[in-house]
Amino acid sequence: MPKLWNDTVEEHRRAVRDATLDTTAALVAEHGLLSVTMSRIAEETGIGRATLYKYFSDVDAILVAWHERQVTGHLKHLAEARDQAGDAGKRLEAVLEAYALIQHEHHDTELATLLHRGEHVARAQQHLSDLVRDLVTEGARAGDLRDDVAPDELASYCLHALTAAGALPSKAAVRRLVAVTLAGLRPPADSLRRPSRRR
Repeated sequence: MPKLWNDTVEEHRRAVRDATLDTTAALVAEHGLLSVTMSRIAEETGIGRATLYKYFSDVDAILVAWHERQVTGHLKHLAEARDQAGDAGKRLEAVLEAYALIQHEHHDTELATLLHRGEHVARAQQHLSDLVRDLVTEGARAGDLRDDVAPDELASYCLHALTAAGALPSKAAVRRLVAVTLAGLRPPADSLRRPSRRR
């Protein structure tokens, strides 16, 4: 097949897949998980049921694919926030704020509860933890962050603390939470007078 034809077919498949994911998520948000069927998704997307079944075996498969796309987008957003900031401290602050705002905007939905398990979520959480750990390590080496606690532990502290952003009433409150979380990473006042005791 000519390359142009292949590209066109691939583009069409991507468009159908994206439309299916978007439509399904919208239907679940509007009508609840139990009311969404493959027939309804096909009708709302404007494709035949047979075509839909070529892409996905059932509603759950569509929702998992939608969630994988969301998670990938969030990780890309966090990497962009890191790459656009200055030194290690600023990069860490940018990543933590972006993460907290994601928590604030995407929480407590029926869909989130259903989908926040599975292999793709475990992989994403590990990637996120590694990203924060590496930034904490850089900050500690530069002397900007405490080095008396292992970077893995500090990354876990940050990510767990910032899940509270999901229950906060405003973005201003989210930014205050980020500031408090970052304060916990600063070196203790007496750190210059004593050796590091990380275990």
